[in-house]
Amino acid sequence: MERNLSKKFLDINVLEAAQQRIAFTFDNFSRICVSFSAGKDSTVMLHLVMEEALKRNRKIGVLFIDWEVQYAMTIKCMRECIALYAEHIELYWICLPLATVNACSQFEPEWICWDPVKKHLWVRDLPEECISDVKYFPFYYYPMTFEEFVPEFGKWYGQGELTACFIGIRTQESLNRFRSIANDRKGVFLEKQYTTQQDAENVYNVYPIYDWKATDIWTYTNKYKKIYNNIYDLMYYAGLTVNQMRICEMYGPEQKHGLWLCHLMEPELWSRVVARVSGANNGALYANEAGMIQGNSKLKLPDGHTWRSFVEMLLATMPVKTAEHYKVKIAVWHHWYTAKGIAIEDCIEGDTAGKDMPSWRRVCKVILTNDYWCKALCFGPTKSSNYERYVKLINKRRAEWKEI
Repeated sequence: MERNLSKKFLDINVLEAAQQRIAFTFDNFSRICVSFSAGKDSTVMLHLVMEEALKRNRKIGVLFIDWEVQYAMTIKCMRECIALYAEHIELYWICLPLATVNACSQFEPEWICWDPVKKHLWVRDLPEECISDVKYFPFYYYPMTFEEFVPEFGKWYGQGELTACFIGIRTQESLNRFRSIANDRKGVFLEKQYTTQQDAENVYNVYPIYDWKATDIWTYTNKYKKIYNNIYDLMYYAGLTVNQMRICEMYGPEQKHGLWLCHLMEPELWSRVVARVSGANNGALYANEAGMIQGNSKLKLPDGHTWRSFVEMLLATMPVKTAEHYKVKIAVWHHWYTAKGIAIEDCIEGDTAGKDMPSWRRVCKVILTNDYWCKALCFGPTKSSNYERYVKLINKRRAEWKEI
């Protein structure tokens, strides 16, 4: 069935719309959990969901992924929220080794939180309440990525019942988030576009605040005197706008632009981060610099190079393991276009490294920005458990394709 994806403005405000979506979810799902980070969006969503849970005397699951490198104020906010709703919450405080992208380093492009090999460098001790036993979840393996863990958790938590996982994303934040809501090919629950079916048929993500703006988040928080993460107060004092504030893992492709804040807001944490995360100090110094250092803004081609030869030079000068990873992705990308008879241009006029312009300049930008999973080339993360097999397969094909 085709769905009309044009925007429709309702005669209610975003708060009332969110409350209606949450009530609908409680009406139809027997198992409910909330993905909670103690960020501004997920905290507001938790409050809204718990208001409905209290009305119905329902108990729900709360999933908190602890990335080890967390602001003390974030942990404080999380504890306060959990204590407020303790009688109606099943807490899953996850402190397992999970892999995530480190966009600050080519030597350690993937970083593993709570890595037992690096225990002597951990920035914090394990909380007493957390789940740190690698055998607790039957689906876990070392080192799972966040993108793998969350859907598997939803399936495990659901126990075969109809399950809703509340996710606090807002489409104002990025085009990709808008697409996750507006996608007309995804499975949805009872034609509700703010839901997305996971791989498990009985598990759905629900996005109750997808149409909120950042100003709506703070209006609700202030008007109803809700608990929130006070780290945002420090970000405000540091000069950030409400749309620039981020608290998730600090060294991701987008989040690294706020690394410079850490030593201002929590200097003790920053001293441990520098020792723990490869390239963190470099990211703090240069993540917001324009030009070649981080691939930001306008890129200038070095003398004597084409964009393709510059790609080859960059690959030749980075760590071998990282270079091989990029070569695999670039080979698949290049072959996909050439098999369709589409030539890869060196640079296309007006090319801003957008997804619709296959050029070698775009590949340069991917490498310079440490876009490890090559999202700008339309790739997603490869499952850790399949990665080595995937690389061997593509390397065999590279020889046939005669690719880079």
